[in-house]
Amino acid sequence: MTAPLLQAPLLQVRDLKVHFPVKTGGLLIGRYQPLHAVDGVSFDLAPGETLGIVGESGCGKSTLGRAVLQLLPATSGAVIWLGQEMTGLSAKEIKAARENMQIVFQDPLASLDPRMTAGDIIAEPLRNYHPELSRAETARRVAELMEQVGLLPGMINRYPHEFSGGQCQRIGIARAMILKPKLVICDEPVSALDVSVRAQVINLLKDLQKAFGLAMLFISHDLAVVRHISDRVLVLYLGKVMELAPRDLLYQAPRHPYTRALMSAVPIPDPALERAKPRIILTGDLPSPLNPPSGCVFRTRCPKATDICAQVEPVRESPAPGHDVWCHHSRD
Repeated sequence: MTAPLLQAPLLQVRDLKVHFPVKTGGLLIGRYQPLHAVDGVSFDLAPGETLGIVGESGCGKSTLGRAVLQLLPATSGAVIWLGQEMTGLSAKEIKAARENMQIVFQDPLASLDPRMTAGDIIAEPLRNYHPELSRAETARRVAELMEQVGLLPGMINRYPHEFSGGQCQRIGIARAMILKPKLVICDEPVSALDVSVRAQVINLLKDLQKAFGLAMLFISHDLAVVRHISDRVLVLYLGKVMELAPRDLLYQAPRHPYTRALMSAVPIPDPALERAKPRIILTGDLPSPLNPPSGCVFRTRCPKATDICAQVEPVRESPAPGHDVWCHHSRD
């Protein structure tokens, strides 16, 4: 692993909020309420670093990734890429910046155009950003990258339906890597794949990261996968950051009750240890982002919640260098 925190940030996200207006109360007399999908998230990302983003379904992970790429408009806050504020840029300026910012989607087959061959899918970013390249040069680069991601050059003229799910995801990864970007956002890239294929794709991403020197935002609900690939981990709950820490520190000594509950669900390969480990079972469902709880948004499911949790929103505490926690009881 690299030592990313010693390097200047590649990406800076400051108090980012993404709220969607949702109509409630009926079609004729209803009113619009903001749905707090992302609600004040801040973090830095250094060159070559992988930041894992974890949390339950509906906590805002994918929305955060798309807002960083400006695929979704931010309600407020700042996304600073290579020292330049992204929010407020024109469509042309955002397109230019995206040459160095790519994404790998969750569903490998749905993210590929069924009317295009694998070669055309991988080559599309090159044709958009480097139309000056000859057809022969484009084909050469596509063939090289296909081999690098584990696809045979003879597959170049096949269509997506002729590939397995793992092979389709390799095509999506090749499409994201063809421009040699500085940042790739992986939005649950292995959750739709068979367990036997997941390790192959994760190792492929790690090899490509080393080869290209790129940074990654790795979004997942699988904490075992996140532990394998990440340098640091950011824990989201209902659009807010609960904890942010280096990977090993977070997995060995989580401070937030929500993080501890997530960690207790991670399986241990040893059957005896798996049976003996304590489990934290959260009661209740995730609250609605249309009407989040007052104070700490996790308090309605937290076993340590007290009166202050309902009255005051927690502020950041740093129990160790690089380890930030948003909890009134993190020192207990």
